[in-house]
Amino acid sequence: MDEQKENHSVEEKQEELEERVENELISALNRKDKEAVLKLVEDSHPIDLAYALEEASDSDIVFLATILPDQQMAEIIEQADDELQVRIMKLFDLNKIIRIFQHMSKDDIVDILGDMPANRRKELVKLMKSSDQEVIRNLLGYGESTAGGIMTTEYISMRSSLTVSQALEKVKEIAPKTEEINILYVLNEKKQLVGTVSLRELLVAKNYDTLQDIMEDNVISVEPEADQEDVARLVSKYDLHAIPVVNKRKGMLGIITVDDIIDVIEEENTEDMLKMGGVSKEEDVDSTVLESVKLRLPWLLINLVTAFLASSVVSLFEDTISQVVALAAAMPIVAGMGGNAGTQTLAVVVRGIALGDIKLHGNGLRILRGITVGFINGLVNGIIAGAVIVWMNHNLALGLIILVAMICNLMIAALVGFLVPVVLKAMNYDPAVASSIFITTFTDVCGFFIFLGLAKMFLPYLLQ
Repeated sequence: MDEQKENHSVEEKQEELEERVENELISALNRKDKEAVLKLVEDSHPIDLAYALEEASDSDIVFLATILPDQQMAEIIEQADDELQVRIMKLFDLNKIIRIFQHMSKDDIVDILGDMPANRRKELVKLMKSSDQEVIRNLLGYGESTAGGIMTTEYISMRSSLTVSQALEKVKEIAPKTEEINILYVLNEKKQLVGTVSLRELLVAKNYDTLQDIMEDNVISVEPEADQEDVARLVSKYDLHAIPVVNKRKGMLGIITVDDIIDVIEEENTEDMLKMGGVSKEEDVDSTVLESVKLRLPWLLINLVTAFLASSVVSLFEDTISQVVALAAAMPIVAGMGGNAGTQTLAVVVRGIALGDIKLHGNGLRILRGITVGFINGLVNGIIAGAVIVWMNHNLALGLIILVAMICNLMIAALVGFLVPVVLKAMNYDPAVASSIFITTFTDVCGFFIFLGLAKMFLPYLLQ
């Protein structure tokens, strides 16, 4: 309880800070108070300023850019979300953007360029230095959700034959221009990645040692086509600060830093959560009515079709329901509990797939365990539900039927909740894509069929 209060207090303080920065910045920009703006920028974190700018007008953003050094403006833009980045870039001329880009890492530049219209993107690339053009074009060639698409080319690599003292001199020379200096990447004479040396190891080593003497040669790396989710899993598993990206010949292409991995994890978790509910990742709380309708309606239409399927099962037992009206009140209990149990299993399985804990084969024991859990949960909930039904309707047979139906449906829910995402993964579909809709439909159909089927079989006992 104390920990929850502490966390709540931290969140409240952060919200108060964001609100204060936003109010003060917007007010200072509206007044065109240069000194107040500069002082606030100096005292605030770039990400808080980026949040505040979401509420600023275009003219206020232009005013801010005229009084801030390009480097500070670059720091704010790097922290802004995609929509705000595009909006800001539309306000600046090409030369201003190029000056700001000079203070940003290549991977962040590529992310911004990727959201720009093709013509403007080409014009900007043409204005860059020839060496930067080649890097940017290479990065733009990789898919947005691949290792190549999120890597940066700003890292320190050195030949394995260099001594520690030589390497330290190079670090001092290169460090101001690169994004990651905690890890040195060691290359052989063929420019292949053969090891890594941490800055700490470099500082404590003897000056005459070579990098080959002190390097760690068991390097975890990925190829540029690797999916960003797989990369995030590797970084988490091996507790890496950065992971190198290499080609098939082990030539060094770039690195992916832990801050980018955190963004990937947040993005993938959000995407999975939304897809499980049949909502697109492109939608947020500020989406327009038309955008939300376009993104949600297809899944709701699918849900409507599956709802008719469940309804058709109920219609098969109209005669039975008409003779025992209490069935109409009891059957949603069985179906609803099955849907909830299936969604619980689904959440655990999707997370297991994302973490790499669940493969496509060898899941017999996990399925058996899940069915056992479903049996126990069904038994407990069935006893409670059955007792309530008997008390309300004074009918022991109806209570026993709901007990058996609850056990069967929760066992089915556990089985389907496991199999649906695994089958989707085997078919190369995202296992989180609206799985809950299909699982809920399946448990509704099975729940209605089992409950009403048992009621029809034991109808004479229900009519006593």
